[in-house]
Amino acid sequence: MTGMRGVYLVASELSRLGFIVSPTSRSALGADLLVTDQRCKRAYSVQVKTNARTTSFWLIGKKAKETISPTHIYVLVNIRSSKKRGEWIEYFVLPSKQLSVGGYHDGNWPHIKREKVSTAENAWSVFGSPI
Repeated sequence: MTGMRGVYLVASELSRLGFIVSPTSRSALGADLLVTDQRCKRAYSVQVKTNARTTSFWLIGKKAKETISPTHIYVLVNIRSSKKRGEWIEYFVLPSKQLSVGGYHDGNWPHIKREKVSTAENAWSVFGSPI
């Protein structure tokens, strides 16, 4: 449920920014969302990785190193909560090449650490203008 929640949170945020967004079928390898600007001149595939608690990393999957394209974007989502503050969502938006370079790909648990993506928080500008 956490993964699907992250996908729809990202779809909602991209729609709010003015992009046309469509979720893919769950069998689509490497793409959870297909995104285009309003004139359908630029299209992107988006892979969403979601954590539902505070962690210092996201699992990125074994194929992340192979799925590199200027139009393939990763959005790392952290759904956080506390008794005092309630719930809040963090988004880290980065091109697939940046994720590939910054991620740890050896072993059974390929991942990327939070410190490698901290500058990508709310970096929705990776998608350019929706108009």
